[in-house]
Amino acid sequence: MTDQNTTQASEVRVVDGVTLPAAGTYVLDPMHTRIGFVARHLMVTKVRGSFREFTGSITIGADHTASTAEATLQTASIDTGTPDRDKHLVSGDFLEVEKYPIITFGNARVVSQKGSDFTVVGDLTIKGVTRAVTLDVELDGVAKDPWGNEKLAVTAKTEIDREDFGITWNVALESGGVLVSKKITLEIEAQATRQA
Repeated sequence: MTDQNTTQASEVRVVDGVTLPAAGTYVLDPMHTRIGFVARHLMVTKVRGSFREFTGSITIGADHTASTAEATLQTASIDTGTPDRDKHLVSGDFLEVEKYPIITFGNARVVSQKGSDFTVVGDLTIKGVTRAVTLDVELDGVAKDPWGNEKLAVTAKTEIDREDFGITWNVALESGGVLVSKKITLEIEAQATRQA
């Protein structure tokens, strides 16, 4: 047991002063992960929401720049804290969950690194439309929990135009502008556990 722990610990690398996780696949911990979004309502108010059901993993390569990530979100699990709004969001006006039950992210690749900040490009698919998106990713840290499980934590953010994915419903306001912003900020705060 000690030898295995020593070997695993030795696989943690320090590159340019940043402690990087050991190579391997880390599965998202749903109890300590939030995949959410922020939209503007009436052009002024920020409305936040998240997806309660998802799976995903981060695979750290022996060469950390070859690391990848993937995730699948259940669209029906969208939660903004307001049932009537959530009902509208899963309808044909927005996510059309009966026809498109999942949102996926994959083919992720690291394109640059500066310290603990990484730029990651991947393919986001919403309502059957796939677009390349660029995420600003921060490696928050690498740690072991009290039971010896290796963990990594990351924060990621990107902005998308929902109309690029065929989500075009809106209402024009008398004062100018629209009811719901076209630009949506996606936010990820993730903790993942290394698989044996």
